[in-house]
Amino acid sequence: MRIRRLNHSVYQVLYHFVWGTKYRRKILKPYVRTELIKSLKNVQERFPDWYIQKINTAQDHIHLLCEIPPKYPLTKAVQIIKSESAAHLKKRFPFIKKMEDSVWGTGFFVSTIGINEDIIKKYIQLQDKDDRGTDIQDEFS
Repeated sequence: MRIRRLNHSVYQVLYHFVWGTKYRRKILKPYVRTELIKSLKNVQERFPDWYIQKINTAQDHIHLLCEIPPKYPLTKAVQIIKSESAAHLKKRFPFIKKMEDSVWGTGFFVSTIGINEDIIKKYIQLQDKDDRGTDIQDEFS
């Protein structure tokens, strides 16, 4: 995972998003998936500081692995991705356009992927010691 920088912050965050199609409809066929990926590339062009690392789909849900800077609320980012991909799919496929309700179901799952929890705990525990350096007082006795 890369360490990224903004003007006033440094971050290393990778999100795993999952959401399903409305009513778990099995519409994400391989040819629809191809267009879905195109729509995600369009979103990434609009937001060049977002980095979509991996995508996988089943016929009724999507898994997305991406970096989104902390300046964007996660709910807003997912809303943008879902709405723009739905609009793109409705333009491309008449059978999706005919669906009167939305392409995607309400809500999503998110988890963060990062450094091992034990590594972080050790890093935090040793901060005070690392920052002070080594105690060499005994060497002067």
